[in-house]
Amino acid sequence: MAVVGIIAEYNPFHSGHEFLLNQARLIAKDDPIIVLMSGNYVQRGEMAITDKWLRAKAALSSGADLVLQLPFSTAVQAADMFALGAVDKLDRLGAKELVFGVEDANLDFDYIGQKIAEIPQNHLDFKDYSQTYSTQYNQMVAREVGYEVSQPNAILGLAYAVANYYLGSPLDLKPVNRVGAGHDSILDRNDAVQSASAIRNLLLHGEDTSELDLFMPKAEAEALIKQDRYPNWNLLFPLLKYRLESADIADLQRIYQMSEGLEYKMKAEIHQAEDFTEFLRHIKSKRYTYARLRRLCLFTLLNVTDEAIRASFDDESLLLLGYSKIGRKYLKKLRKQSQIPIISKVDRKNASTGSLALDVKTDRLFEQFMKHDQNFGHRPIEV
Repeated sequence: MAVVGIIAEYNPFHSGHEFLLNQARLIAKDDPIIVLMSGNYVQRGEMAITDKWLRAKAALSSGADLVLQLPFSTAVQAADMFALGAVDKLDRLGAKELVFGVEDANLDFDYIGQKIAEIPQNHLDFKDYSQTYSTQYNQMVAREVGYEVSQPNAILGLAYAVANYYLGSPLDLKPVNRVGAGHDSILDRNDAVQSASAIRNLLLHGEDTSELDLFMPKAEAEALIKQDRYPNWNLLFPLLKYRLESADIADLQRIYQMSEGLEYKMKAEIHQAEDFTEFLRHIKSKRYTYARLRRLCLFTLLNVTDEAIRASFDDESLLLLGYSKIGRKYLKKLRKQSQIPIISKVDRKNASTGSLALDVKTDRLFEQFMKHDQNFGHRPIEV
């Protein structure tokens, strides 16, 4: 059985994702395609533009067989931890192949990933505070391996390769050339495949959405157009401002990834900032990327502590968002032998501990914007 895995955010689901699922089907044939998808918060430290159920349904309608939620504690992480957690979970779900989109599928990801993984640990202890960790990491990889990591999907693809090597190479890596727009490209209405960021900007800036169904499945386009509001940091900023101004330093020091006195810097700068972009500029230094700071702001707003992340890692489960007929058949097999619990229905008991508890807690804020519960009362989508 050639079970194929895909790691995704689908923020939102568009034609490029549909293309990748079609390529995955060519590999899987009649075997299941498992999508491990971030929930209502994504890797860069932001709320998803629409909820996990709509995104899961779009994936299922386009060929996925099982869609499971990647826990918050893995989904909102730097690329290396994001990749390690996701690849490990796909392995435990019985996946044999990992399909992912990249700018150049001809790269030998297995080889480069192994070379990166074998770099001595002391070479990774960067002390140059005039550059971000990621910049120094990329420079070190270029120096040690002879390959310069610069394109966003190549960076993530190599993170998958490194994680796969660390885990004993349980998955066969299947890179696929991306089609259409690049990862952060601006909207080009002449191109059928747009970047997710271009579509988000179109929605957030109130631009013409009449042709949105040219870039994504019609049902999702219609649902997005009807959506009352689109979660984003401009909406969240007043809440972050209150949180930082009302919390004391000791409380902020317990926040996950709060380090090197950032709590003092954040507290000092928040009062004068007029919006989130200005606030990020004020706390930005050469040491930290904007993505790292957005994640920290999200952890702060949601009161995600070191203890909560540890508890999530110690007791992980996966929430089942939906399945096809093929997926339902494979799910029966998984329930008998899977090394990680799969939750089909959230209840007070299973939502009280571990990764699901953190997912439910953090989703409470998302629910304030979407006006409906994200966990309780939901059943997996069947397509």
